[in-house]
Amino acid sequence: MKKLRLFMPLVSALLAVLCFAPTAWAFCGFYVAKADTKLYNQASQVILAREGNRTVLTMANDFQGDVKDFAIVVPVPTVLQKEQVHVAQPKIIERLDAFSAPRLVEYFDSDPCAPVYKINEMRPMQNAARSDSSTQEDSSLGVTVEAKFNVGEYDIVILSAKESGGLETWLNRNNYKIPQGAKELLKPYIRSAMKFFVAKVNLDKFAESGYQFLRPLQISYESRKFMLPIRLGMVNATKEQDLIIYILSPKGQAEITNYRTVKVPSDVNIPVFVKNQFGDFYKSMFQNSYTKEDKKVGFLEYAWDMSTCDPCAAEPLNNEELKQAGVFWLNDNSDSNSQIAPGFRSRFPSSSVFITRLHVRYTRNKFPEDLIFQETAQRDSFQGRYILQHPFTGKVKCSAGRRYKSSLRRRFEQEAQNLARLTNWNIQDIRQKMKLSMGNISNSWWDNSLSWLGL
Repeated sequence: MKKLRLFMPLVSALLAVLCFAPTAWAFCGFYVAKADTKLYNQASQVILAREGNRTVLTMANDFQGDVKDFAIVVPVPTVLQKEQVHVAQPKIIERLDAFSAPRLVEYFDSDPCAPVYKINEMRPMQNAARSDSSTQEDSSLGVTVEAKFNVGEYDIVILSAKESGGLETWLNRNNYKIPQGAKELLKPYIRSAMKFFVAKVNLDKFAESGYQFLRPLQISYESRKFMLPIRLGMVNATKEQDLIIYILSPKGQAEITNYRTVKVPSDVNIPVFVKNQFGDFYKSMFQNSYTKEDKKVGFLEYAWDMSTCDPCAAEPLNNEELKQAGVFWLNDNSDSNSQIAPGFRSRFPSSSVFITRLHVRYTRNKFPEDLIFQETAQRDSFQGRYILQHPFTGKVKCSAGRRYKSSLRRRFEQEAQNLARLTNWNIQDIRQKMKLSMGNISNSWWDNSLSWLGL
């Protein structure tokens, strides 16, 4: 966030030079806040980098508790070897979250009596080693250890199983603390002949690492299936689960195929007081949309070519960061911006990466199946974007200014209605907050424009 603040004066200066109003109340603006995963007490995050049949899956750990109790069981399509498993840096997931988060943007009306400068066209500014694995079979349980190795602070085994009861028993006997009731959810994966990636913490290696928190695990595999298993995460869930999925593809936007994918409401003008309540606004808006969609859809929050953003909630990831996020198809010599000054080059990563951010809030009864995805060639840009438009409050002495003044009452009421519709907040409470937020402005025509609020 510090870098963003340092960059803002430059953005503001450029806006002052480049933004001329093509109409009496056109405006220019910039990003002011974002709705990242910090809004949610517990939000699981995964990155899926996918090209062809190869997937690199990065799983952020939101585990809370003693690390000795940590265990993760993930169904995978094939037996993984040590070179297919890595430990990733948490910073990569934080960067993707910041870059793709829904955002609040702020605009300021120009003086309606100021000269109008015509511009033919204005384009938006854009920021710019295989282990020796022993195979053991417990004949009474039907579980086979297909591979066993250590990566970073994790001890990992890859298992196959003939029946879910035997797998559950094996895990418990080998001190993997899994929730009760996992047996029924393991059955479909065993019927599909999937393997099981099982990890727990090696306490000695974790102590040696010096890290305070568990780092994300990253696995790569080949499979025609483009899916994410979520059912095991519902075993002991007592409430709705939030899952943020960042899909990176050279092709275009990704979508869920076995549930509907819908866009979050976007590009809506809302009252300016929301600037100080954006987190509450977005949580209410998302919950309201989730309920209206019968709680069984995936929401698209962001879709964009990684080389650009407008407005930018954070700088695009550079090529090195993208590789850390699992993007394996980048060419080391493909930097098309090699002539750009070194201080700015990181702002222009390869354009061969398209990011899709999906937000799924799920329960066991509404999402009985794992998520299945498909890549599309769709490269249209989308972002969850909410607009604050500050009115001009100076003196006006022209006919255009009088028309502008008369338009404000209708505009303020529309903003209040928009906010009530998006969040299900009480319209009278919204009007009262608008009154309080704008009541410190005083001049005769402004007071008259706010008369509908009771000022």
